[in-house]
Amino acid sequence: MSMQFNKWLFWNVLAISVFASWYLLPNHGLWMDIDKSIFYYFNNKIGSSEAWVNAVAIANNRAFDGVALLAMGVVYYSFYRGASEERKRQLLIVGFIMLLTAVGLNQLGRALPVERPSPTLTFDNVYRLTELAGFKTKDASGDSFPGDHGLMLMIFTAFVWRFLSWKAGLWGCLFVVLFSAPRVMAGAHWWSDIYVGGLAVACFGMAWLMHTGFYDVLIEKCDRYLPRFHRQKS
Repeated sequence: MSMQFNKWLFWNVLAISVFASWYLLPNHGLWMDIDKSIFYYFNNKIGSSEAWVNAVAIANNRAFDGVALLAMGVVYYSFYRGASEERKRQLLIVGFIMLLTAVGLNQLGRALPVERPSPTLTFDNVYRLTELAGFKTKDASGDSFPGDHGLMLMIFTAFVWRFLSWKAGLWGCLFVVLFSAPRVMAGAHWWSDIYVGGLAVACFGMAWLMHTGFYDVLIEKCDRYLPRFHRQKS
Protein backbone atom coordinates (compact mmCIF):
# COMPACT_ATOMS: atom_id res chain seq x y z
CA MET A 1 0.00 0.00 0.00
CA SER A 2 1.36 3.40 -1.04
CA MET A 3 0.89 5.84 1.85
CA GLN A 4 0.77 9.52 0.86
CA PHE A 5 1.40 10.89 4.33
CA ASN A 6 1.46 14.62 3.56
CA LYS A 7 -1.86 14.52 1.71
CA TRP A 8 -3.38 12.25 4.35
CA LEU A 9 -2.30 14.64 7.10
CA PHE A 10 -3.47 17.77 5.26
CA TRP A 11 -7.01 16.51 4.58
CA ASN A 12 -7.39 15.10 8.10
CA VAL A 13 -6.28 18.37 9.68
CA LEU A 14 -8.60 20.32 7.40
CA ALA A 15 -11.56 18.07 8.21
CA ILE A 16 -11.02 18.15 11.97
CA SER A 17 -10.30 21.89 12.05
CA VAL A 18 -13.36 22.85 10.03
CA PHE A 19 -15.68 20.62 12.02
CA ALA A 20 -14.23 21.69 15.38
CA SER A 21 -14.55 25.38 14.47
CA TRP A 22 -18.26 24.80 13.98
CA TYR A 23 -19.03 22.18 16.63
CA LEU A 24 -17.07 23.51 19.60
CA LEU A 25 -17.81 27.25 19.43
CA PRO A 26 -20.87 28.63 21.26
CA ASN A 27 -23.80 28.80 18.84
CA HIS A 28 -21.37 27.74 16.08
CA GLY A 29 -19.47 31.03 16.16
CA LEU A 30 -18.96 32.91 12.90
CA TRP A 31 -20.54 30.06 10.94
CA MET A 32 -23.98 30.94 12.34
CA ASP A 33 -23.62 34.55 11.22
CA ILE A 34 -22.79 33.37 7.71
CA ASP A 35 -25.68 30.87 7.79
CA LYS A 36 -28.23 33.45 8.90
CA SER A 37 -27.11 36.04 6.36
CA ILE A 38 -27.32 33.57 3.48
CA PHE A 39 -30.65 32.16 4.60
CA TYR A 40 -32.38 35.52 5.00
CA TYR A 41 -30.96 36.81 1.72
CA PHE A 42 -32.59 34.00 -0.24
CA ASN A 43 -35.69 33.80 1.94
CA ASN A 44 -36.44 37.48 1.30
CA LYS A 45 -36.12 36.85 -2.44
CA ILE A 46 -38.65 34.02 -2.12
CA GLY A 47 -41.08 36.45 -0.52
CA SER A 48 -40.67 39.09 -3.22
CA SER A 49 -40.71 37.18 -6.52
CA GLU A 50 -43.13 34.57 -7.84
CA ALA A 51 -40.68 33.70 -10.61
CA TRP A 52 -38.01 33.06 -8.00
CA VAL A 53 -40.41 30.86 -6.04
CA ASN A 54 -41.10 28.69 -9.08
CA ALA A 55 -37.45 28.47 -10.11
CA VAL A 56 -36.22 27.45 -6.66
CA ALA A 57 -39.18 25.09 -6.16
CA ILE A 58 -38.41 23.31 -9.43
CA ALA A 59 -34.75 22.96 -8.45
CA ASN A 60 -35.84 21.37 -5.14
CA ASN A 61 -38.26 18.91 -6.67
CA ARG A 62 -37.02 15.32 -6.38
CA ALA A 63 -37.09 14.94 -10.16
CA PHE A 64 -34.47 17.68 -10.47
CA ASP A 65 -31.96 15.46 -8.67
CA GLY A 66 -31.78 13.54 -11.93
CA VAL A 67 -30.16 16.57 -13.56
CA ALA A 68 -27.22 16.33 -11.16
CA LEU A 69 -26.90 12.59 -11.78
CA LEU A 70 -27.04 13.18 -15.54
CA ALA A 71 -24.35 15.87 -15.37
CA MET A 72 -22.03 13.59 -13.39
CA GLY A 73 -22.77 10.72 -15.75
CA VAL A 74 -21.93 12.83 -18.80
CA VAL A 75 -18.54 13.79 -17.34
CA TYR A 76 -17.74 10.20 -16.42
CA TYR A 77 -18.92 8.76 -19.74
CA SER A 78 -16.93 11.33 -21.72
CA PHE A 79 -13.77 9.72 -20.34
CA TYR A 80 -15.11 6.18 -20.51
CA ARG A 81 -16.20 6.10 -24.16
CA GLY A 82 -12.77 6.76 -25.68
CA ALA A 83 -10.81 4.56 -23.29
CA SER A 84 -9.17 1.23 -24.03
CA GLU A 85 -10.92 -1.94 -22.95
CA GLU A 86 -8.62 -2.30 -19.95
CA ARG A 87 -9.17 1.31 -18.94
CA LYS A 88 -12.94 0.91 -19.30
CA ARG A 89 -12.79 -2.04 -16.93
CA GLN A 90 -10.88 0.04 -14.41
CA LEU A 91 -13.38 2.91 -14.70
CA LEU A 92 -16.28 0.53 -14.10
CA ILE A 93 -14.56 -0.76 -10.97
CA VAL A 94 -13.83 2.78 -9.81
CA GLY A 95 -17.46 3.76 -10.41
CA PHE A 96 -18.67 0.81 -8.35
CA ILE A 97 -16.29 1.67 -5.50
CA MET A 98 -17.41 5.30 -5.68
CA LEU A 99 -21.03 4.25 -5.12
CA LEU A 100 -20.07 2.11 -2.13
CA THR A 101 -18.02 4.99 -0.73
CA ALA A 102 -20.95 7.38 -1.09
CA VAL A 103 -23.20 5.03 0.88
CA GLY A 104 -20.58 4.45 3.56
CA LEU A 105 -19.62 8.10 4.08
CA ASN A 106 -23.26 9.14 4.12
CA GLN A 107 -23.75 6.74 7.03
CA LEU A 108 -20.67 8.21 8.71
CA GLY A 109 -22.22 11.65 8.38
CA ARG A 110 -25.47 10.41 9.92
CA ALA A 111 -23.46 9.05 12.87
CA LEU A 112 -22.07 12.47 13.84
CA PRO A 113 -23.36 13.64 17.25
CA VAL A 114 -25.37 16.46 15.69
CA GLU A 115 -29.10 16.85 15.16
CA ARG A 116 -29.82 20.14 13.48
CA PRO A 117 -33.15 21.19 11.95
CA SER A 118 -33.05 23.29 8.79
CA PRO A 119 -33.38 27.09 9.01
CA THR A 120 -37.01 26.97 7.86
CA LEU A 121 -37.75 24.91 10.99
CA THR A 122 -35.56 27.08 13.22
CA PHE A 123 -36.75 30.62 12.51
CA ASP A 124 -40.30 31.96 12.85
CA ASN A 125 -42.19 34.06 10.31
CA VAL A 126 -40.23 32.95 7.26
CA TYR A 127 -41.38 32.19 3.73
CA ARG A 128 -41.88 28.53 2.86
CA LEU A 129 -41.65 27.19 -0.69
CA THR A 130 -44.11 24.44 0.14
CA GLU A 131 -46.72 27.07 0.95
CA LEU A 132 -46.02 29.33 -2.04
CA ALA A 133 -45.35 26.91 -4.90
CA GLY A 134 -48.18 25.15 -6.67
CA PHE A 135 -46.43 21.77 -6.86
CA LYS A 136 -44.45 19.39 -4.67
CA THR A 137 -41.05 20.62 -3.53
CA LYS A 138 -38.75 20.54 -0.51
CA ASP A 139 -37.92 23.36 1.88
CA ALA A 140 -37.16 21.70 5.22
CA SER A 141 -35.27 18.90 6.94
CA GLY A 142 -35.53 17.73 10.51
CA ASP A 143 -31.84 16.79 10.53
CA SER A 144 -29.96 18.73 7.88
CA PHE A 145 -26.34 18.26 9.05
CA PRO A 146 -24.25 17.29 7.16
CA GLY A 147 -25.66 18.18 3.75
CA ASP A 148 -26.04 14.86 1.96
CA HIS A 149 -26.31 16.33 -1.55
CA GLY A 150 -23.13 18.32 -1.09
CA LEU A 151 -21.35 15.31 0.40
CA MET A 152 -22.24 13.08 -2.56
CA LEU A 153 -21.03 15.73 -5.01
CA MET A 154 -17.77 16.16 -3.11
CA ILE A 155 -17.12 12.42 -3.17
CA PHE A 156 -17.70 12.42 -6.93
CA THR A 157 -15.28 15.33 -7.29
CA ALA A 158 -12.55 13.54 -5.30
CA PHE A 159 -12.90 10.40 -7.41
CA VAL A 160 -12.88 12.03 -10.83
CA TRP A 161 -10.00 14.32 -9.86
CA ARG A 162 -7.95 11.31 -8.79
CA PHE A 163 -8.97 8.72 -11.37
CA LEU A 164 -9.97 10.79 -14.43
CA SER A 165 -8.25 14.18 -14.64
CA TRP A 166 -7.98 17.59 -13.01
CA LYS A 167 -10.38 18.95 -15.64
CA ALA A 168 -13.00 16.43 -14.55
CA GLY A 169 -12.26 17.48 -10.98
CA LEU A 170 -12.99 21.12 -11.85
CA TRP A 171 -16.33 20.04 -13.32
CA GLY A 172 -16.99 18.26 -10.04
CA CYS A 173 -16.22 21.43 -8.06
CA LEU A 174 -18.67 23.35 -10.24
CA PHE A 175 -21.32 20.69 -9.65
CA VAL A 176 -20.85 20.98 -5.88
CA VAL A 177 -21.71 24.68 -6.02
CA LEU A 178 -24.50 24.44 -8.60
CA PHE A 179 -26.38 21.39 -7.39
CA SER A 180 -26.11 21.96 -3.65
CA ALA A 181 -27.24 25.60 -3.96
CA PRO A 182 -31.01 24.89 -4.40
CA ARG A 183 -31.29 23.31 -0.94
CA VAL A 184 -29.61 26.36 0.61
CA MET A 185 -31.78 28.80 -1.36
CA ALA A 186 -34.91 27.00 -0.23
CA GLY A 187 -33.82 26.92 3.41
CA ALA A 188 -33.79 23.11 3.51
CA HIS A 189 -30.11 23.25 4.44
CA TRP A 190 -27.84 25.71 6.17
CA TRP A 191 -24.83 26.82 4.14
CA SER A 192 -22.56 25.23 6.75
CA ASP A 193 -24.37 21.90 6.40
CA ILE A 194 -22.57 21.61 3.07
CA TYR A 195 -19.35 23.57 3.42
CA VAL A 196 -18.61 22.49 6.98
CA GLY A 197 -20.45 19.19 7.51
CA GLY A 198 -20.24 17.74 4.02
CA LEU A 199 -16.71 19.00 3.49
CA ALA A 200 -15.45 17.63 6.82
CA VAL A 201 -16.89 14.15 6.20
CA ALA A 202 -15.64 14.06 2.60
CA CYS A 203 -12.12 15.20 3.50
CA PHE A 204 -11.84 12.80 6.43
CA GLY A 205 -13.18 9.82 4.51
CA MET A 206 -11.18 10.47 1.36
CA ALA A 207 -7.98 10.98 3.35
CA TRP A 208 -8.25 7.53 4.89
CA LEU A 209 -9.49 5.71 1.80
CA MET A 210 -7.58 7.48 -0.96
CA HIS A 211 -4.23 8.48 0.55
CA THR A 212 -3.42 5.34 2.53
CA GLY A 213 -3.25 3.20 -0.59
CA PHE A 214 -6.50 1.42 0.33
CA TYR A 215 -8.22 2.21 -2.96
CA ASP A 216 -5.20 1.17 -5.01
CA VAL A 217 -5.20 -2.25 -3.36
CA LEU A 218 -9.00 -2.56 -3.61
CA ILE A 219 -9.01 -1.74 -7.33
CA GLU A 220 -6.20 -4.24 -7.91
CA LYS A 221 -8.10 -6.96 -6.02
CA CYS A 222 -11.34 -6.25 -7.88
CA ASP A 223 -9.54 -6.32 -11.21
CA ARG A 224 -7.93 -9.63 -10.34
CA TYR A 225 -10.97 -11.48 -9.03
CA LEU A 226 -13.97 -10.01 -10.82
CA PRO A 227 -14.93 -11.92 -13.99
CA ARG A 228 -13.97 -10.57 -17.38
CA PHE A 229 -16.43 -10.48 -20.23
CA HIS A 230 -14.91 -10.45 -23.68
CA ARG A 231 -16.80 -9.38 -26.77
CA GLN A 232 -17.22 -12.00 -29.45
CA LYS A 233 -15.51 -10.98 -32.68
CA SER A 234 -17.82 -11.13 -35.68
